[in-house]
Order: sequence, then C-alpha cells, then structure tokens
Amino acid sequence: MRARSFEDLLRHTPPLPPDPHARLRARQAALAEFERVHAQTGEARAPIESGLFAKLLGAFRAGNPARPVTSRHMLLRGIATACVVVVAVSTVWLMPPGQRQFVRPPAPITTISQDRQEGDAKLTSEAAQPLETEGKTEVPNPPATTQPANEHKLRRDSAPRAPRTPTPLPAATGSPPQQAAPEEVVVDAERIHPQNMTSSAPIAAISQDVAPSAAGAPPPPASASTGGELEEVVVTRQSRVRSWIGSLFSHKEKSAPEASAPAPQAPSESGDKFQHFEINPVKRVADEPVSTFSVDVDTASYSFVRRRLNEGVLPQMDAVRVEEMINYFDYAWPTSESADQPFKATVTVSDSPWGEGKKLLHIGIKGYEVQSRERPDVNLVLLLDVSGSMDEPDKLPLAQQSMKLLLDTLKPTDTVAIVVYAGAAGQVLAPTPVADKETIVQALDSLQPGGSTAGAEGIRLAYQLAEKNFRKNGVNRILLATDGDFNVGITNRNQLKGFVEREREKGVYLSVLGFGEDNYRDDMAQTLAQNGNGVAAYIDTLNEARKVLVQESSASLFTIAKDVKLQVEFNPATVAEYRLVGYETRTLNREDFNNDKVDAGDVGSGHAVTAIYEITPVGSNAKLIDDRRYGAADKAAADTSGKAGEYGFLKIRYKLPHGLRSRLMEQPIRVDAGVPAALEKDVKFSTAVAGFGQLLRGSKYTGSLNFGDVMQEARGAVGDDPYGYRAEFLQLVRKAQEARGM
Repeated sequence: MRARSFEDLLRHTPPLPPDPHARLRARQAALAEFERVHAQTGEARAPIESGLFAKLLGAFRAGNPARPVTSRHMLLRGIATACVVVVAVSTVWLMPPGQRQFVRPPAPITTISQDRQEGDAKLTSEAAQPLETEGKTEVPNPPATTQPANEHKLRRDSAPRAPRTPTPLPAATGSPPQQAAPEEVVVDAERIHPQNMTSSAPIAAISQDVAPSAAGAPPPPASASTGGELEEVVVTRQSRVRSWIGSLFSHKEKSAPEASAPAPQAPSESGDKFQHFEINPVKRVADEPVSTFSVDVDTASYSFVRRRLNEGVLPQMDAVRVEEMINYFDYAWPTSESADQPFKATVTVSDSPWGEGKKLLHIGIKGYEVQSRERPDVNLVLLLDVSGSMDEPDKLPLAQQSMKLLLDTLKPTDTVAIVVYAGAAGQVLAPTPVADKETIVQALDSLQPGGSTAGAEGIRLAYQLAEKNFRKNGVNRILLATDGDFNVGITNRNQLKGFVEREREKGVYLSVLGFGEDNYRDDMAQTLAQNGNGVAAYIDTLNEARKVLVQESSASLFTIAKDVKLQVEFNPATVAEYRLVGYETRTLNREDFNNDKVDAGDVGSGHAVTAIYEITPVGSNAKLIDDRRYGAADKAAADTSGKAGEYGFLKIRYKLPHGLRSRLMEQPIRVDAGVPAALEKDVKFSTAVAGFGQLLRGSKYTGSLNFGDVMQEARGAVGDDPYGYRAEFLQLVRKAQEARGM
C-alpha cells in the first residue's frame, strides 16, 4: 500500500467507538515509540521505566522470555495492530448500516427439525454467550471455519449433533464469566418453520441475506426477538465474517427491527357460494315454441341482495335470481275460493319499458289461503346448526330469536322438537306441545355454538324424529337453520339431494333458513329446499324473520299445491321471439311437464308466484334473430295456425298436498289481454323489480334501462304498503346506484 493511499484511507476512516483493548494497544505503541526516540537519554529512560510503561514492558518480557523485546519490535507490532484496525474499520464502513451491530449469540442449544415434504427443518446451533465486564463486551476470537466460500444452508440431518453444555447467561450483577469462543453455526435448509422455538436469545451469525422462496416472493427477515418464529434464513461465510467484525467495534445488542407498516390488503372476496348459471337467452318461436319451468316461491336472493346493498357493495351476480326478487313481494292476483282448486292463473300483457317494440307477459297465481280453523296440526322439527361457523350475532343468536317468533304462530296442540348438529348430531328436545312454550324456549336458550359441521348427520336425525312423531293428516316439516357450511360427513350436494328426495316421499318436507355471510352456502340451501318440497329463505334481520315466520307463516308451513309446473306454447303467427325473465335454475325439459315423477316447486298458503316473459310480436323491428333463409316451413306454420288473436297457450300442472296424480289447468294468452285497472300498480312494480334484478345481474337484454328508470317506474306503483317493503325497495335501488357510481 502506498503511503499516500494509506494516509487517505486513515483520513476518511470514521472515528472508532471507545474500546479498552484498542486504547491499551495504542498506548503501548506510543510508549514504545517514545522509548525508541529517547533510548540514548538515560534521564528520559529512568522516569519511563519507573512508571506504568515499565510495568507493562516487564510483564510483556516475562511472557516471552526466549525473545527479547526491543523498541523496533514494539514499533512493528504497533504498526501491524493499526493496520488490522484500519482494515477492520474499512470493512465495517463498507457494510450496510443495518448490519453494523453485534448480534448476541444464543446461550442454549436450539434444535429445529424440518422434513422436506412436511415443511419442517432441523437446525442445531451452539453458541457461547459473549463476555461482559463492567458493561463492556469482551472481544471473542473470530470463529474458524472450513466451509467453502459459497452459501451454506441449514444442514438436514436426521440425527442432531450431540449437545454440548451451553455457556450460562451472565447474571445481572456479579463476577464476569470466563471467555469462551463462540461455536460455529452451520445452517443447511432454505425454509424452516419451527413449531416450538424456546431459545431465549437470537441465533448468532444469521444475517438478513435471505434467499427468495420457491414462490418467488421475498421472505420476511429472521426475527431477532426472543423466542420468535424463525423464518427463511441463509447463513453465508460473508455474513459470519461481518458479524465477527461487527462485534469488534460494537458492544451493543442488535435491537429488534421496527415493525413495518402492513402492506395494504385488497378487499377479500366473499366466501359465500352460489350456483352459477347463465341468463335465459332469446329464442325463436319457429325453432323452439314451447317453454317449460317449475314455479319458485323462494325469496332468499332478495334478502341477500338487500344485505349487500345495505353494506354499500353490489352483490355477486350469481346471488341475483330475478324470479326470487320478484316473488319477494305480494301481489293482488285473484285467488281461488276452494282448497280443491288451490289457485287460478292471471295473465296480463303490457309494453316492455326496456325494449321498444316488445311486450311483457305477466303470469300470476295466488295460492288459496288456509283459514285458521282449517289448519291441520303441525309436527315441526327445528334442526339448528350450532357449529363453530354459527358463532356470530347474525347466525345462531338470530336463529334462536327467529324460532321464538315462530312459536307465537303455532297452535297449542302443535309439537316442536329440537335437533342440533356440530361435530355430531343430537336431540336437545323431544316433541313437545307448543302449550309448553317455556320448555321450548329454555331449550333454545341453552344452545351454544362450537365444533365442525356434520350437517348430514343432523338431517338424518331430524328425519328420524319427524317420522317417529309423524301425523298422517297433519303437516310434518323440518325447518333447518344454517349457514349451509357442511364440512363433516356427507358434504356432496348430489348425495344430500338424493337422500332428501327419498325422504320427501314419506311425507316429511324440508325448508331451509339461511343465516350469516362470508361462508354462506346458498347453493346447498337451494338444493335441500328444492328437493325437500320446501322453501328457501335468507334471514338477515329480525324483521325478515318476522316476515317469513310470522306474517307468512302459513305460506312457509302449509302447502296447498305441490309439483307445480308451467308450460307456455307460443303462437308463431303472432310471436317471433320470446325470453323468460329469471327461473334459470328452474327450467324443465318439455317432456317433464307431463311426467308426474319429475319434481317441481310447491306453493304455500297465500303464496303469490309471478313469471314474466318478454316477447317480440311478429312484424316488430325489435327482433334480435334474423329469419332463416330457407324459412318456408316457418311461414307455413304461421299461415296454418289459425290463432291470430292469441300470443300463446298456458298450461299449469299441479298436485294436491297428498295427491299422487297431477291435475291440469289451461287457458289461452289473448293478444288483447291488457292490464286490468286493479292490477296496474302490481304489474308496474313487478316490472320495476324485474328490471332492477336484471341490472344487478348484468343482463344484456335491458337496453338503455338504468337505476333511475327503475326508481321512476316503482315510485308510482308503491300503492298499499302496510309493512314498508316497497318503500324499502326504492332505497335499495338508490343504494345500488351509489354503489355502482351511476
């Protein structure tokens, strides 16, 4: 090294922290130089040898009797010491600032095992505690190593090295322990996830030079906190040298890194599950003139959509079933006056508000309302999910309150049993007359959530209990309250569907009340209710529970017609195209209409069911599908139909509650049907709800319709609204408009 470069290096070297050893060596070098300069002067040598230097020089000579110490030797040793110090300081200065601190090695032996397949690793580290004297840390010798220059990772050894006695931690006060060289830490694994790391000190010689994980994302730095979890670490020769050099110039422990601010998290997607379906397409009457579907009286979709909009977000598309939103509301369709003919159909024809040149056909039926004196006895089994997933205020607690409301609508002679399921199923209450209401309420209040969800076992037990207490001329129904998250036992929807289908033939029906969100299994609830001859509702508030279980309790419990199917045959002479609005999950094959073995929807006492077709009359410019080039057969069919005054022909099949053979109702759909004055508001309001549902669903058939148009259509059709449901709808449309930013 040239003199000038050495001087420049010394000039730019930062001042060293105070070190008693370095200070002592510097004093020795200075005294040695002083002795050399004044070696010929006796009067200068005498006071020096009589002082501190004489004592130090004597001690040094005593330790090296075979080799005399001269002033020249002292000078050379002083210069060598200074060079080592300069090189060490330069090395530390070139290190990143965050690595210029001394890491205290751990006292005990820490072993962490990892299996390559299981994600565990084995780490065996032994390190000695650094010496401390009067608050100063003694400088340990650098660890000798025979490792190559490349990186060394945690060595996976099936058998750990024999443990050695660790150096005890120094006490807060007392004599300092003897100095011991730190053991080398050899690490040979890329990822370790300790289960029980109990070391009281951080691992020595492990730097933050962490290799990236297999997934490509940088892992977090190794924690220096006591007893913390050790994440992905890599120890290299360079990191060990840096740690040793850092210990030469710092006696402070490495402080724990400050907790960095968490990265912003994207909003987590909802864990609610819905059956996916595509919206009904437009069909040419010439190609497919017959449309067949099952009725649907469920209302779960509307309640769930309302909850999401009240939270300020739009619902996921598959959560929107337009027919359930329409049928959430009651309409004044004319009803039958006899239970033997449980309903009659009403058909209206109006202009489509979202498709110029198109028409809307409303088909409405209203179920016969059973009078109180005609109500049969009820054998009711409450099947309540008490698993850990129900441990939310809007789940099990809300379900308990809902069941208490239901008790007020039952007769004293009706019976209620309670079955619960979590990790297993069990009977909480045997069939008990409603006259003993206090006992039923106490049983409900005793329920506590916890465990997994063996829903299938609960359903089996509930059916067994219902069949044991079966009432031949009464109502036998299971009312399931759950979030639908079945994760123990039978969890496959098709298997559960088959089980429920077999049980319904025995006369026991199943209805489902859904609760909660984020893991709500609507697809499971729909499957069980549709195949159990029951209804599916979603309870998000106590007011909704009151609507379903109090105001509409008769519709929920008492079936007046089952397996209700609708079929419309359109007239090619008057209708070019048609589209069924909603009912995507309820469509049937044409041959299913006359097959009594095919299950369909049920209608309860007082239930209103509405279906809407959008049609394009022949000659309208609003057709979406061009005529076929070779369409002579179409023209022939239109010319020979001879029914120019009809848009189509409606057929309805149904069975009475205890019947096995279906009955048939028929009537034509007249072109001049129009809308009776008494039904104008109901037609307009149901049309507004249908448009709203299609907008939420993202339908491509609504043209320029927007939320403002929906509000304008519905605002003038609120009419008689005793419970405020229609007024609430207007608020939901406004919230949807705000959520979409329109």
